[in-house]
Amino acid sequence: MIILLEGYLCIINVLAFALYGIDKRRARTHHWRIPERRLLSIAWLGGALGALLGMGIFHHKTKHTVFRICIPVALVCWILGMRVVLPLL
Repeated sequence: MIILLEGYLCIINVLAFALYGIDKRRARTHHWRIPERRLLSIAWLGGALGALLGMGIFHHKTKHTVFRICIPVALVCWILGMRVVLPLL
């Protein structure tokens, strides 16, 4: 069970990181963008670390207050949640 959770978190964080990079590239080239709701949702579904790294490395969405607050809060929630759930597994 723990292996599945670790695999899920790895995949979703890589996906989040990639989405932030893709959206930044699309923003620069004036192409169709990934909706902000989707970028935030991927963080709340477990990709908060990847999203936070994507924000920092790609300098993307760093001026948006919603992203500067929600992404770290999602990461803290996941960390606290894992501290509660993992001992039960």
